[in-house]
Amino acid sequence: MFLNLVHNRFKQYVTAIFDDHGFNITPEQFLVMDALWDEGVLSQQQIADYLLKDKNSVVKLVDGLEERKLVKRVSNPKDRRQNLIEVTEYAVSIKKAVTDAAMGAVDHIIKGISKDDMYTFILVLSKMAENMNNDIDLLSLAAKYPTKK
Repeated sequence: MFLNLVHNRFKQYVTAIFDDHGFNITPEQFLVMDALWDEGVLSQQQIADYLLKDKNSVVKLVDGLEERKLVKRVSNPKDRRQNLIEVTEYAVSIKKAVTDAAMGAVDHIIKGISKDDMYTFILVLSKMAENMNNDIDLLSLAAKYPTKK
């Protein structure tokens, strides 16, 4: 219950930060954008695998990003049944500002939490994830997305 409450509040807080900075995206859409900025052109299934989301959720996220002119779908020349998702020039132009806003929000959220406490928190979350599914390696993710603290 507590994890769900904090998760919901986190999404509300980050959404408000994006709105304050003039970015009409959700935290989930930001994760899709971040994956595309980091990895390049991806299929919807690759995005789903990368974010540990089901494909239907990713389709809805991509639909919203496409409406906002942040991504475009292109046919895979090797498999016309598959859409590839690529960022638009507009998305590239706002990458730094959106990422800075997201990181500023995260820095504020973890303010006053020591590096040791963050590590312990990640270990606990990792153990919880492992208890549900061995395919999730939160410690590797934590190394990929270190905090400034």
